[in-house]
Amino acid sequence: MKLVQTKDAPSAIGPYSQAVCVDKMVYTSGQIALLPDGSDELLAKDVTTQTQQVLKNLENVLLASGSSLQNVVKTTIFLADMSDFVTVNEVYEKAFGSHKPARSTVAVKTLPKNALVEIDAVALIS
Repeated sequence: MKLVQTKDAPSAIGPYSQAVCVDKMVYTSGQIALLPDGSDELLAKDVTTQTQQVLKNLENVLLASGSSLQNVVKTTIFLADMSDFVTVNEVYEKAFGSHKPARSTVAVKTLPKNALVEIDAVALIS
C-alpha cells in the first residue's frame, strides 16, 4: 500500500491521505474546492467554479498516483443540494470528455467547509 501526497492538491484536512494505491488501483479521498496553496477557504460560493476546482484537485491527485481522469473506473459525487445536479453534470462531462466511468451521486446534509460538491474516485494506475 502506497500513500499519496502531492502539493498540487489541497492537503488533507483530517487524518487521511489524499489517495492510497494498492496493486494497480488508486483510491482517492473526496476533494472539495480548496486551493493547493494551503488556504483554508473554499475557492468560490458557486457550484460551477467549485466543481471545476474539485475536478482539478482530483486530477492532480490522480496524476501524482500515476493515473489520470481517463483511467477512472468509478466516481462518487456528494452534493449539498441535488438541484445542482445538472450544473455539476455539465462541468463533469467537460472534464471527462467521452470517458464515462461508473458513478453515484448522493445528496448530503452538509460537506466539509460547507462545500457545495465533493468528488472521490477509484482509478487504474497506468
